[in-house]
Amino acid sequence: MDFTAILDNTPLIGVGFALLMVVIFLVLVMLLRNRVDPYPYQLQEALFTPAERNFLQALDRAVGNHLRVFGKVRVADVVKVKSMKDRGQWQRAFNKISGKHFDYVLCDPRDLSVVCAVELDDASHSQRKRIERDIFLEGVCAAAGLPLLRVPTSRHYDPREIQQQLREVLQQAA
Repeated sequence: MDFTAILDNTPLIGVGFALLMVVIFLVLVMLLRNRVDPYPYQLQEALFTPAERNFLQALDRAVGNHLRVFGKVRVADVVKVKSMKDRGQWQRAFNKISGKHFDYVLCDPRDLSVVCAVELDDASHSQRKRIERDIFLEGVCAAAGLPLLRVPTSRHYDPREIQQQLREVLQQAA
């Protein structure tokens, strides 16, 4: 073996090693930059928007101790799909409700049975997609025998007015 040839190429070996290190570094940077975060989540600032909180306060006053208010409840946690022979048809029906939620659900405080669903309708409810969703939700509630109270957003809510609207909706369902 000719050691003099290796010694003569020592500067080239050093340059080659440095280039190899640069390539490894760049590959690592690219891998880390493109790495998918397995938990890409962060805490929401609040559960409700200011408008939703405003209505919730009035709704709480309107129902007092007679009903318990829950917010942002998934439709599939309130309404279930009937048994069907065709599992695919059942799954499609379930998928239609699993990603939707009611703004508020009113429950009997003794057993937490659902008494009524409440939707707070803001300006977005005039959009075509939202109108379709509202019609679908009304159909789901009608099929399940669940009263649905729709309340337009407002700057101020009168708890007595909400009580009256709630009475009317519950009487129609009875």
